[in-house]
Amino acid sequence: MIESLEQQLDSFDLAERQRALSALCDRIESGHIELPQTGEFVNLHCHTFFSYNTYGYSPTKFAWLARKAGLAVAGTVDFDVLDALDEFQQARHKLGLKGCSGLETRVYVPEFSTRVINSPGEPGISYHMGVGFPSANVPAAERDFLTGLKDTAQRRNLDLMARVNAYLRPVELDYERDLRPLTPAGNATERHMCLAYARKAAAHFGSDKALAEFWAEKLGVGAETLDLPEGRNLLNTIRAKTMKRGGVGYVQPDEGSFPLMAETNRFILACGGMPTHTWLDGTSDGERNIEELLDVATSTGAVAINVIPDRNYTPGRQDEKVKNLYEVIEIAQRRHLVVVGGTEMNSPGQKFVDDFATGELAPLLPVFVKGAYIVYAHSVLQQQCGLGYTSEWAGQRFEDLATRNDFFAELGRLMQPDQETNLAGLSERATPEEIVRQVGK
Repeated sequence: MIESLEQQLDSFDLAERQRALSALCDRIESGHIELPQTGEFVNLHCHTFFSYNTYGYSPTKFAWLARKAGLAVAGTVDFDVLDALDEFQQARHKLGLKGCSGLETRVYVPEFSTRVINSPGEPGISYHMGVGFPSANVPAAERDFLTGLKDTAQRRNLDLMARVNAYLRPVELDYERDLRPLTPAGNATERHMCLAYARKAAAHFGSDKALAEFWAEKLGVGAETLDLPEGRNLLNTIRAKTMKRGGVGYVQPDEGSFPLMAETNRFILACGGMPTHTWLDGTSDGERNIEELLDVATSTGAVAINVIPDRNYTPGRQDEKVKNLYEVIEIAQRRHLVVVGGTEMNSPGQKFVDDFATGELAPLLPVFVKGAYIVYAHSVLQQQCGLGYTSEWAGQRFEDLATRNDFFAELGRLMQPDQETNLAGLSERATPEEIVRQVGK
């Protein structure tokens, strides 16, 4: 019964997800399910099925699994939408989980127009995030910007699909028939397309031999490497060979393909979020000049940096990526940037949570935990009374970023989900000390 309820948490029917979570919570109260004590590990970068989660996790499912795993703080991030936010907030409150939500998109950085940043082969283009959004109901003046992120991405994907269709004929996708059913809210991504092509080909060719021959010819690799009919290697190879740089469907983005980083940061701040620069691995031309890149990001409002730890080290191996990982964390701390981390879970094989017990990551755990508490405290304060990390109140109350970071980290550590509403109605006259006292009432 528990396994069945957990499966229902990924239903595209919100009411079914809510009923399943309520039933699981009933089993917690009755003693049939025992949840662990909260630990120290965190994941603030999990994509849900509102963009693409390789395991099909809904916001509710991620909240449930995060609580079962004893995560200290958990956070959702979806491409170009805030669709997960309300559901995740409701689920985490029900479970007593500290959490936050945000979005990821791509932006153009004119100062780096000739240098690759973190989008391989695409000079001037950078993946970018906003974390700790207080609400999915953004201010009226910002709704067109948010809608534009999704609409632009969908137009880009439709054009991409048309080009890939022409190459993979007779395996062709229809958006309404083949892609929309894979998404709960019509936000299809390249990864949805890869899965849809794999399934379409399997249905069309039927026999293993014909399917293998089709993919071997179209992708130019041995069929034995592809994990047919829809395994990890096939999906990644479809994406690499048809949709990414050098692929038949790829079109090089230019200055007008994505919003400016400055415009996106302005939008995130206006919505009460925390603009967040994202870092890949330190090997690109742009990231080799990380200090200059962070100067550009922070000059337009970035207050945090996102790092994906798991792809930047191999246990037991001290290599360039480990060196770069430690260097970027040192730079972030020196600049008092909030460090956000997670595993993404939008590609097959990615972990549920980083293994911070490894020799490479254990020394960095306090940095990621502190960042998670800061973002959690920000999102709650901003939602309850508008006194978040990026608010005018915070800018006036704290003489420097180090002091601001320490306050928000301590508040995030002390505050429990059932105390969040204690902060409702506080005015800008409130002092940090009063806020801490208010939480404990």
